[in-house]
Amino acid sequence: MSPTIRPVTLHDAGELAALLTANREWLEPWDPARDEVYYTEDGQRQVIGGVLDQGTSLPHVIVEDGRVVGRVNLNNIVRGPFQSCSLGYWVDSGHAGRGLVTKAVALLLRDAFTVHGLHRVEAGTLLHNVRSQRVLERAGFQMFGMAPRYLKIGGEWQDHFLYQLLEENWSTANQSAP
Repeated sequence: MSPTIRPVTLHDAGELAALLTANREWLEPWDPARDEVYYTEDGQRQVIGGVLDQGTSLPHVIVEDGRVVGRVNLNNIVRGPFQSCSLGYWVDSGHAGRGLVTKAVALLLRDAFTVHGLHRVEAGTLLHNVRSQRVLERAGFQMFGMAPRYLKIGGEWQDHFLYQLLEENWSTANQSAP
C-alpha cells in the first residue's frame, strides 16, 4: 500500500512520541539537540499545538497501513511577494529506503503549489546526508548553494547544502512525467 499524508492533529501526539522515542538514535545525527520532554506525549502535544497556533506551517504525518510512520512539513511559510517556505521530513528507521518519504514529499509539494499557491519551496541537508539529497533531487529540487554553519544539529553549527524547487519547474516536471 502506498503511503499517504494528512495534516497532523493533537490526537497524533501519543503515536508521534512513541515513534520519536523508538527512533531517537536514528534521528539524532540529523536533528537539533532535544530535551527529554520532546519525546513525551505532552511534549509532542506542545510541539504540535505551537506549530498549529503559529499559522506559518503545514505540518503533516506520513501514514502507511493506517499507522503514522513519519512527518513531512512545510515550515516558515512567508506570503506576500515571497510565497515561499521550507520543507522538512523524517521517517521511522524501519520504513527508510523504501520511497515513502519521496512519495510523501511529492504529495505535499502538489498541495504547496496547487492548493496553497506557493512559488518556492526550499530545503537544506547536512553535507553528508546523501539519502535526503536523493529525496530532494527525485522531487525536482536543484541545489543552489552551501550555507556554512547553517543549523545547530547535534549541538554543533553545521554546514548544509541548500536546495529549491520553483512552482514553474515543478509544473514542468509534473506535466512531462509518465
